Amino acid sequence: MLASFLPGPVVGALTVVIKFVALMFWFTLMLPGVLLHLLPGVTLRDLTSRYCVWIARRWVATNKVIYHLLHPMRWRITVDGSLDPRRNYLLISNHQSWADILVLFVAFHGRVPFLRFFLKDQLKYIPVIGQVCWAMEFPFMKRYSREQIAANPALRNQDLETTRAKCEVYKRQPVTVVNFLEGTRFTPAKQARQQSPFRHLLKPKSAGAAFTLRAMGEQFAGILDVTLVYAPPQRAKTLLGSWLMGEQGDLQLHVRVEPVSPALLEGDYDTDADFRAGFQQWVSSHWCAKDARIGDMRADALPNN
Repeated sequence: MLASFLPGPVVGALTVVIKFVALMFWFTLMLPGVLLHLLPGVTLRDLTSRYCVWIARRWVATNKVIYHLLHPMRWRITVDGSLDPRRNYLLISNHQSWADILVLFVAFHGRVPFLRFFLKDQLKYIPVIGQVCWAMEFPFMKRYSREQIAANPALRNQDLETTRAKCEVYKRQPVTVVNFLEGTRFTPAKQARQQSPFRHLLKPKSAGAAFTLRAMGEQFAGILDVTLVYAPPQRAKTLLGSWLMGEQGDLQLHVRVEPVSPALLEGDYDTDADFRAGFQQWVSSHWCAKDARIGDMRADALPNN
């Protein structure tokens, strides 16, 4: 591990540069698939999406090597249950940083089908990353204010229609659909603004998970309930900055694999009030357990080797 032999600032700068070079190298190979994905036709778009995912897997494998060389990589990963890379999953997780996405890619590499995340629509326009995610059929979700929805009620269902459309794509290729139920990254300010009843989490949102399960539930081998906890960043002011500089190496990741209950598939979240209440209770019970688990994980010493 180079971090043991080089000064901290050198390692930080080297880590950022190497990660950027790796990203651009693999993006260059992915570029033909991204451009061809602009053309119409379900078959062609499926082929180009699969090609882009194949390249992205190599990028994740490269990152894994980079992390081992330049990060302390003191990870404790616990999986309660079995995983199969040939079967589909719905993954729900807490959300603390953009680093979560990089961590989950590496932690689940080769264990489950390639991950797709629900992303904010604005990210579609970020150079390189936005276009790549679009070509790999990531779902981009728009966020509207209460005032915008009041002025145009049709906007309320746009994200749900996006979910339905993407789930149709995922029926044709193996996938792990990732849903950060909080809808945004956790911060104490957001927690206070929401008056969240949880110590370590924001209030969860249920609609996206409900519609994903309704569209693909029978195809999911299970639900992956993921809890992710980092050690405090060492020098950088943000967790993502600490991660990019190779300083953030201590983390715990707990995965609980559970079957998809038929009760989660038998109602219409949009029109059935009883089903909606029951689904929200199911999410709330998971979030209560996750909140307690995060407290236990933070109290537990992270590995030192």
